[in-house]
Amino acid sequence: MKQILGIGSRINHTEFGKGVVTNVTAKMYWVTFIENGLETISVDDEFEIIEAAEDEVDSVSFYEVEKSLRDILKKWNGISEIVPIADKWKGGTMVLQPEDRNLSAKEIPIDTFFHKIVMLRDRLRVMEQKINSSKDLADQDKVDLQQYITRCYGSLTTFNVLFKNNSQQFKGESKSKN
Repeated sequence: MKQILGIGSRINHTEFGKGVVTNVTAKMYWVTFIENGLETISVDDEFEIIEAAEDEVDSVSFYEVEKSLRDILKKWNGISEIVPIADKWKGGTMVLQPEDRNLSAKEIPIDTFFHKIVMLRDRLRVMEQKINSSKDLADQDKVDLQQYITRCYGSLTTFNVLFKNNSQQFKGESKSKN
């Protein structure tokens, strides 16, 4: 039986050339190839292993199962997630003060602002789903668009202070990619 490679493994495929494994299941590898972009290949395909990275395949945590179930229910029931604001901001206001003190300031209830941030986050998630499930986009286009969305999330991390639950905050690109 052939060795199952982990994420980060480097291979040289007979058809697609050199690439890095970016996702793994028991039967498939998602590999980003230098010359050919993202391709899905069978674990039984012919390729040379340049460098193997060990990884547990098909291990799923209870949290991941629960999150997947919530996502499926939300998608099919149209139910949106309840996202609570951090207690210290409840009932507060946000003041936008122009530099010129002769101009009037704008006060916005933080709850209203927070609701708009959550709506933006939810719309980005829907866009992600539509991109990933699109049959018209090439895999490389999907990867490129996904990277832009990840950068959008990163730009919005400033507002994480408003979220009560860390698990509902914006997550950008990880700085520890090697």
